[in-house]
Amino acid sequence: MMNPLSKTHLLGLSLAGLLFASCSTRETVVADYQVVPMPLEITTAQQASYLLKNGAVVYYPAGNEMMRRNAEFLAAYVKEQTGLELKLQEGDGGKNGITLKLGLAGENKEGYQLKVNADGVTIAAPSEAGVFYGIQTLRKSIDVAQGANIELPAVEINDEPRFSYRGMHLDVSRHFFTVDEVKTFIDMLALHNINRFHWHLTDDQGWRIEIKKYPKLTEIGSKRSETVIGRNSGKYDGKPYGGFYTQEDAREIIAYAAERYITVIPEIDLPGHMQAALAAYPELGCTGGPYEVWRQWGISDNVLCAGNDQTIQFMKDVLAEIVDIFPSEYIHVGGDECPKTQWEKCPKCQARIKALGLKSDAKHTKEERLQSYVIHEAEEFLNEKGRRMIGWDETLEGGLAPNATVMSWRGEGGGIEAAKQKHDVIMTPNTYLYFDYYQSKDTDNEPLAIGGYLPMERVYNYEPMPKALTPEEQKYIIGVQANLWVEYIPTLKQAQYMVLPRMAALCESQWCAPENKNYEAFLQRVTRLVDIYKLKGWNYASHIFDVMLELKPNSETGTLDATARTIDNAPIYYTLDGTEPTAASQAYTGTVKIDKACTLRMVAVRPEGNSRITKDEITFSKSSMKPITMLQPINKQYEFTGATVLVDGMTGNLNYKTGRWIAFYKNDMEAVIDLKEPTEISSMTLHTAVEKGDWIFDARAISVSVSDDNKVFKEVASEKYPVMKETDPNQVYTHELKFAPVKARYVKVYAQPEHKIPSWHGGKGNPGFLFVDEIILN
Repeated sequence: MMNPLSKTHLLGLSLAGLLFASCSTRETVVADYQVVPMPLEITTAQQASYLLKNGAVVYYPAGNEMMRRNAEFLAAYVKEQTGLELKLQEGDGGKNGITLKLGLAGENKEGYQLKVNADGVTIAAPSEAGVFYGIQTLRKSIDVAQGANIELPAVEINDEPRFSYRGMHLDVSRHFFTVDEVKTFIDMLALHNINRFHWHLTDDQGWRIEIKKYPKLTEIGSKRSETVIGRNSGKYDGKPYGGFYTQEDAREIIAYAAERYITVIPEIDLPGHMQAALAAYPELGCTGGPYEVWRQWGISDNVLCAGNDQTIQFMKDVLAEIVDIFPSEYIHVGGDECPKTQWEKCPKCQARIKALGLKSDAKHTKEERLQSYVIHEAEEFLNEKGRRMIGWDETLEGGLAPNATVMSWRGEGGGIEAAKQKHDVIMTPNTYLYFDYYQSKDTDNEPLAIGGYLPMERVYNYEPMPKALTPEEQKYIIGVQANLWVEYIPTLKQAQYMVLPRMAALCESQWCAPENKNYEAFLQRVTRLVDIYKLKGWNYASHIFDVMLELKPNSETGTLDATARTIDNAPIYYTLDGTEPTAASQAYTGTVKIDKACTLRMVAVRPEGNSRITKDEITFSKSSMKPITMLQPINKQYEFTGATVLVDGMTGNLNYKTGRWIAFYKNDMEAVIDLKEPTEISSMTLHTAVEKGDWIFDARAISVSVSDDNKVFKEVASEKYPVMKETDPNQVYTHELKFAPVKARYVKVYAQPEHKIPSWHGGKGNPGFLFVDEIILN
């Protein structure tokens, strides 16, 4: 197998293509096969190119409707990008055209071969879907070049996807998208070789699919009286909100997706996330209501009553209509985030637990086992209908349904556990693949998002095959999916901004062999894909064109070292006084060594317009850029660049996932700072981030000790703090400890996390996370 990234000849072609494209006197643009996703194997041939011109013929097999449709797609793509009109013709093809054909040998039905020589182009595959992916590669190889002929260099491409399930999810329950908007979303998936559309149709905030046996689900359940403003601020917009899809709408979307070889997988989330359904049919809840379609975000305690026979029948009736509408092998039943508080108090649920003989043990509560009973009932029903069930990783709680496929979203742990139990797994961990997370640290200049931090490089570098699994267990990892939850995404334009171009990074994880992945090369390829986004009028995030800045504390020189680059080597300019940088500012020529407090701002300057401006506030204290050692471990999940974060002169904002914070869990924080020489200090300031909903609490105690020899330490200050109340705000807390001036070389800072979350909280009794940043000594 050849490594396509080492093809210097192709890089030459790429440059040639750019030269042709930029020179308006030329009528020909040279195609470049360096596309997204990167094909498995590209072999260039020392033969004449093929010139694609107006009137070229696309041949497809006679009598094959899907291949005729493929030919139409190819002609439409070429016309859209170049203006060239191609003709369609049934038959095996002749010289000087593009031939689409079946019959290529290969186990992977979605693989294809693309061959170009002077006589024309041939795309062959074992299936119509494979031909479609070959068409996508050809389409992406051709630049957006209106009015130009296209020179296709001689090549043979052999390609196939790594995973059979390549998914993208869209939630339409929190905000509704029209049929045409959903079709546009499907077009976006097709461009990225994605073959599964996970359609999240129901939740506490809205029921979006018509169920004829239960008309109130859409009459009542699809409408909320108003919507909370921001992140559950307690204020509401006063505007009724609704929308749903008829069964005919759904079938129209299914057919549209199928033409593009995309299977629509519906999700009816149960037994939790059901308040919209309970608003329509209150008798299905534990209390009997009344309920309203939820106006706020989050997880409602009101869930289906598992002790009610009517509930199980309702579930089966709904799934029967879903199965009738959706031909997909898989039906998603959610199974996530189902609070058990109502079940614990409900006489019917407790009677059901008793009747089924369910018992709590060290692994699962009896209520978790009750949820497992509900999920088993759903799965058994779907299996009888010839379908397979998918659930989120919470379906592992209480014992997994026999044939269920698991979507691992809370990290990879659920997926690893399910694979070890020999269940199929789709990897969709929130830390890598939740596209509702912020994609920039500069959240003030981003649209409101749920939180988190997921830059494109992190998406790209995700490896879906856990090392914790044996090669035999890894076979159960059948796919990869990214998710878009839309609490804070009310429009398609904003949805596009959140997924593009992160979807390009996703599709390489789904499609490419891991040894062929290379982020720097990917960045070059994705810039060309952006041209298609622009042509289609799709809104995309332009972060990849910003200055990529790395700030590293250098304890040897006592400086913060700033290194910068851009995707296309555009010139970078910067200022240190907080003013806006322009082409007249200081040019960046190499590492900037910062040795005093400043505001660093950088911009990339291009003829078509400047990038967004980075902004970093840098402070200096006696601890800044000094050597630091941790005496207790940092939590691995939130270790980022490690202990130096605490002395890098920058304080994080409330987004604790940006890499500006480090976390401690199940152990205390103890850091020793080496001031390098005896230094007088009289205060220590430590910052903590609090996000109680994510189990992140303030410190319970902080102390400062000093030493001359890094062996014997003497405490100079300490404070204790009360347990947090429910009403205490989520924010960045600043803790300053003052003490009599003392001279010391080594300073130990200790902070104790919340070892036991208070009883008012859903995580009561568990340890809390402690997130800390910048230790300031003065």
